[in-house]
Amino acid sequence: MTIKRIDCTEKAKNLIAQLKTKHGELMFYQAGGCCEGTQPQCFVKGGFYLRMNDVCIGEVEDCEFWVDKDLFEYWKHAHFTLDVLDGFGAGGFSLETPLGKTFKIQYRIFTEEEEKNLAPVKYA
Repeated sequence: MTIKRIDCTEKAKNLIAQLKTKHGELMFYQAGGCCEGTQPQCFVKGGFYLRMNDVCIGEVEDCEFWVDKDLFEYWKHAHFTLDVLDGFGAGGFSLETPLGKTFKIQYRIFTEEEEKNLAPVKYA
């Protein structure tokens, strides 16, 4: 059984559905820098220009979830769970911001058994 690298909570699923209704197809990007880079950002699909070697770790609700290549190297042994918090995050470019919401990632380290069966990633 292949182990997914990313999942999302029900709250995130509901918010993604709401954003898809308004904006159409979406994508996520998480940079490895400070400030808004530490939070996943939601964009209209194609609304963020990927850099060479950025990594798609999977999809949530049919939306690709991309991470900075350096962030992936640091967190490649961790499972990501996309969640939502009330309030404004450090950024302001993510589509959920006007709704008073902020996407957030929760991490946990994969078990040794999970590491043997991880879903493949794709590179930009």
